[in-house]
Amino acid sequence: MNHPANCIFCKIAAGTVPSRKVYEDDELFAFHDLHPWAPVHFLLIPKAHIPSMAQVGLEHAALLGRMMVLAPQLALEQGCKPYPEGGFRLVSNTGAEGGQEVHHLHFHVIGGPRPWLKG
Repeated sequence: MNHPANCIFCKIAAGTVPSRKVYEDDELFAFHDLHPWAPVHFLLIPKAHIPSMAQVGLEHAALLGRMMVLAPQLALEQGCKPYPEGGFRLVSNTGAEGGQEVHHLHFHVIGGPRPWLKG
């Protein structure tokens, strides 16, 4: 896996930068956001360095599928109420105009009772 030396999310996934881990397996890592917008706010990332959704190709289909299946499971485990009364928001900012700050593909999983700080 290609891990740029200056990528903070690569460092978090590798365990060289501390985080509050939510989940980890061979391909994926999830951790609590440092500045949460809501009662539940964690990030789900691939361990492989993919800069953004703009670089996703067919070769990433299985990985993204796993992320989409895992997100609701982790959201419930972290305290989101079940659908349809509960739920969560799944956000992936892409590029500067999309609001992306860290250039490593990631999904924000945000939920819990409203009102939230943002969104």
